[in-house]
Amino acid sequence: MTRIPTEPGTTEEDRPAVDDSLTPSPAPSSTPSSKNALDAYFKISARGSTFGNEIRGGLTTFMAMAYILLLNPVLLGGADKTGAHLDHAQLTTATALAAAVTTILMGVVGNVPLAVAAGLSVSGALANMVAPHTTWAQAMGLCVVYGLLIMLLVVSGLREKIMNGIPLPIKHAITIGIGLFVALIGLVKAGFVHHGPDPFGPPVSLGPNSELTGWPVLIFSITLLAIFVLLARKVRGAILVGIAGGTVLAFFANATVTLKPHTWTSSVPQWPGSPVSAPDFGLFGHLDLFGAFGSQGMGAISASIAVFGLVLAGFFDAMATIIGVGTEAGLADKQGRMPGLSKALFIDGAGGAIGGVAGASGQTVFVESATGVGDGARTGLASVVTGSFFALMLFFSPLAGIVPVEVASAALVVIGSMMMSQARHIDWSDREVAIPAFLTSVLMPFTYNITAGVAAGVLSYTVIKAGTGKWREPGPLMWILSAVFLVYFALSPIKGLLGVH
Repeated sequence: MTRIPTEPGTTEEDRPAVDDSLTPSPAPSSTPSSKNALDAYFKISARGSTFGNEIRGGLTTFMAMAYILLLNPVLLGGADKTGAHLDHAQLTTATALAAAVTTILMGVVGNVPLAVAAGLSVSGALANMVAPHTTWAQAMGLCVVYGLLIMLLVVSGLREKIMNGIPLPIKHAITIGIGLFVALIGLVKAGFVHHGPDPFGPPVSLGPNSELTGWPVLIFSITLLAIFVLLARKVRGAILVGIAGGTVLAFFANATVTLKPHTWTSSVPQWPGSPVSAPDFGLFGHLDLFGAFGSQGMGAISASIAVFGLVLAGFFDAMATIIGVGTEAGLADKQGRMPGLSKALFIDGAGGAIGGVAGASGQTVFVESATGVGDGARTGLASVVTGSFFALMLFFSPLAGIVPVEVASAALVVIGSMMMSQARHIDWSDREVAIPAFLTSVLMPFTYNITAGVAAGVLSYTVIKAGTGKWREPGPLMWILSAVFLVYFALSPIKGLLGVH
């Protein structure tokens, strides 16, 4: 156990003890000499990591987010306004291709342990709000447009200025909120937390009927507790070892116990008949860049509002994730700023365009990247490893479901617990920062929306500062952000005034 260095106005006794196993390793006091060209390029030794840590972390991240190869085709499998459905095999190929290209670029160019794949929020918006009024080619065109707009914001320097302009307590709260959000995702995916069955009762419950039932949730619980024990014992690769053990246990249970159909959430833990399949690139390049803005699409106003929503989701979801995961990886300085941030932000923006061209929906940084960071990843080499596994899935897509979602979900809960350690950096006795930090943290999981948490934190921060006579303190950038987020929260009545449905 170590003590957190005291801050002005506090004593050593005021600071809580923190478990070393749940905090990033401190940077070495002197920069070690590079062992070879690869070590020098990725700064592996300089960041206090090893090749083994990076490879293990990259594999852990892939295992935690491989579910996207199953879920994205399901999300995008609906019909567009013409009644056309996208082919499932082509969607799987497109999802793997876009994730592989963007994640490898993030590793090689950005040199950060952040994995990128089709954003579920973007895919959901395209499937439910855009495609019913456009063709799929037009919908993918909107992905390219929003990706290009985000890239423009990066090139102009505005995106990095926004990230660096957010007050440090809000940045710490974003990390906490991401942790709570990640943990809730894991609990819901595992079936441990369930939607409340009664619309007039509690919105969530323990299991489907206020009780835990079934082998999947039991295996999730065993995997979760096993990882916690391994972490407490400071076992290297605890998360990856836990996922591997949970997968073996799931295979054994599925093979020896008679289970009802659809017992598992999505992927069934069994060896596929043939692990190899040929990729189908039929969706690649199938897009209509500006068709959605015309009379044959959504129309100029509706398409512009759709792009605004996609930009907000892509911009602030990724921003919050990068801050949270980067802080957990020890890549941020004392002000919460990350060196070389602009490169990572540019690749994240490019992911929107790459996903649109591939036919896989816009790509965004995944919060599951935190699982690899929790297992030791500190550099872009881990992202190269994760992207390489996505590339392999172009030919081995039947293996995508080999790790049950319930097992991978245990890793998400573990990482959520780790990210909560950032709470020690916030002065909870100062209401001016504690209230915005609280809203930022809790609204991410409570609304299942990262952007909503960031928006509430920024808005409440500026309003409270103005209400206490310190309206100059937030700075012009925070006030501009507040105006943007005010539009975000008021988007529905604005649409009504414009006659947009």
